[in-house]
Amino acid sequence: MKAVVLVGGEGTRLRPLTFTTPKPLLPIANQPHLERQLAWLDSHGVDEVVLSMGYLPDAFHQQFARDGSGHDVFGDVVLRYAVEDEPLGTAGAIRFAAEGIDERVIVCNGDVLTSLDLSAMVRFHDEHGAEATISLTQVEDPSAFGVVPTQADGGVIAFVEKPPPGKAPSNWINAGTYVLEPAFLRRIPPRLNVSVERETFPRMLAEPGLLFGYRSDAYWLDIGTPQKYLEAHADALAGRLSHPPAPGAREVETGVWMQGDATIEPEARVEAPVLIGDGARIEAGARVRSSVLGAAAVVEARSELDGAVLHSGARVSHGGSVRDSVVGAYAVLKPDVSLAAETIVGAGVTIPAGTRISGGRVPAERE
Repeated sequence: MKAVVLVGGEGTRLRPLTFTTPKPLLPIANQPHLERQLAWLDSHGVDEVVLSMGYLPDAFHQQFARDGSGHDVFGDVVLRYAVEDEPLGTAGAIRFAAEGIDERVIVCNGDVLTSLDLSAMVRFHDEHGAEATISLTQVEDPSAFGVVPTQADGGVIAFVEKPPPGKAPSNWINAGTYVLEPAFLRRIPPRLNVSVERETFPRMLAEPGLLFGYRSDAYWLDIGTPQKYLEAHADALAGRLSHPPAPGAREVETGVWMQGDATIEPEARVEAPVLIGDGARIEAGARVRSSVLGAAAVVEARSELDGAVLHSGARVSHGGSVRDSVVGAYAVLKPDVSLAAETIVGAGVTIPAGTRISGGRVPAERE
């Protein structure tokens, strides 16, 4: 079975992290998000994935190993790349990436983290003789999403984009995973900017019995904002994504996971849940709670982390405080720096000693 993963977005809401790393390659609990998606697709029988790319395409080539036949691979999944010269919209990107595929294709958004039972969704698709099936998930407030009300058998009735609060006809939203037949792909004009959510799907409503919604209560999260990105890490630490929370992690005490040869010095306080990457170090006198440390990250003495995410090589110097914030790869917080309220520090940035930031975005200086 083949799949297309849409990874072409610029990830503007997660800047400055996405200035240097495409959003799908940002780590979730020390594993690139896209690798989690590929492992999920692999577990449901997908053996070939086309990455529909536009932004920073070279980063994807560098991420994955090449097998003896010259293909990039992840596990048992063969990867191909479709790079858009100009934005084609979601439908246009699907059509472009699926060029040459004349069989059923799975499509998913590159910013969705889910445990959806894809095999069950495909069975539902077959049982209903659908041309296209959309995964649906329930949310408390659907006003920020595309709402998809359905009939009792799953037939889609309408598409309501971002309804006003309290006015939504349903709280089941488009969850960004699709099962599509070749006939659906032929509906999309080639090399035009077309939206699958606003154009292609709604036009199918004129032909009842072709478009269905598959409701699922499986885990689902769009990681595209700082709040949701941090939430994904919290969910990983809570065991909602996988067990262990990251590849190769071992539980050194209840709720404290370690990868490789990480170091917790005597008199350091580590309060579960915590994930500590290979080569990371927590010094004596530091306190780390409900946080993720990437490979070779360092937390110096008298520093405190609570709800923090440190990417690989990040350093929090002595006396620092990081609460509900993200520190990018190889960034350095000089002594007594305080970050809070979903602050994001970009890769390679140095924050001067004594700086206090709440809800900020700190990119690297550009020449």
